Amino acid sequence: MTEAESFTFLTAMLQRVFERKDIVATPELTAKDVFGWDSFKQVELIMEIQDQLGIEFTTEEMDNIENVGVLARIVRTHANNKA
Repeated sequence: MTEAESFTFLTAMLQRVFERKDIVATPELTAKDVFGWDSFKQVELIMEIQDQLGIEFTTEEMDNIENVGVLARIVRTHANNKA
C-alpha cells in the first residue's frame, strides 16, 4: 500500500464511520477537527480499519495515534507486512 492509497483508504473509512462525505484524510487531521470524533468513534474507526484489512493494531500503536498521518503510517506498515 502506498502513502496515497493509505489516505484514500482512510478517507473512505472516516466517511463511513462518521457518515459524512465531506471528510478527507490528511496527515494533519486530528479528532478535534471532526465533529463527533470521541473515544467511542475512535474505537469504531479502529475496528472498521482492522476488519477491512484483516489486521490487528497493538495497544502501543493505538496509544500513539496523534493524527491521521500516524494512523496512515500504521495502516501502511500492517498492510505491507501482510502482503
